[in-house]
Amino acid sequence: MRHIRLLAATGTAVTALALTACGNGTGTYDEGASHPTPATGTEQTAGTEKTQGAGSATGGGTAAGAPVSRTRAPGSSAAPAAQPGAAQAGRSAQGAHTGAAVVLCNGANTTVTAEPLQRPLNHMLITVKNTGGTTCQLPYYPVLRFDQMQWAPQADEATKPQAVVALAPGESGYAGVLLSSADGSGTGGTTGRKLTVGFQGLTPNSSGGPSALPALPAKGVYYDSSLKVTYWQQDLDDVISW
Repeated sequence: MRHIRLLAATGTAVTALALTACGNGTGTYDEGASHPTPATGTEQTAGTEKTQGAGSATGGGTAAGAPVSRTRAPGSSAAPAAQPGAAQAGRSAQGAHTGAAVVLCNGANTTVTAEPLQRPLNHMLITVKNTGGTTCQLPYYPVLRFDQMQWAPQADEATKPQAVVALAPGESGYAGVLLSSADGSGTGGTTGRKLTVGFQGLTPNSSGGPSALPALPAKGVYYDSSLKVTYWQQDLDDVISW
């Protein structure tokens, strides 16, 4: 009996040495056999993605749930495929976090002129030239005031441009002014001797900075209750044809 128990114990020890528990929960395997190391598609270290192996940059697919590598393999000219919506999200985030300030055109960084037009009749042209070193924007329309008038002319909504007018250094923007009605239907006609051109900010009726005081003809300009302006325009023809 002692001989049988010794043989049984020896057999159990040999089996224990031959088999060992698998660390990945799949059972047991023979320690003497050769086993491949599981492949890893990408490695992320402190927020940096690294491609494992030269073949991963040209592989035909990615395992479900694996991070997408954005690092090119040496010598590869193919750009990594963008994930759906990634580009748009990046642009939105960039616009929200850059903090880039918008430079507004106003009396401090432009020169402003006002001249009556021969055609169309009873119209005046306002020209704003960017004399600064940075592109500036002209939101909405000019706020005009002749002498000490207590009201401001409204803008013709039909002239609202598709985008805010932006002037690079040296460029000009324009606005048209209807001074008086051609058929005499306007009331309260008078002659203006001094003109103040106000600039709006990024919200309607907010201040865009210092006003401008363009010179008027020596005889002044006649205007009445028909006084109206256009939105700021990038193209002079859009004012002339108004």
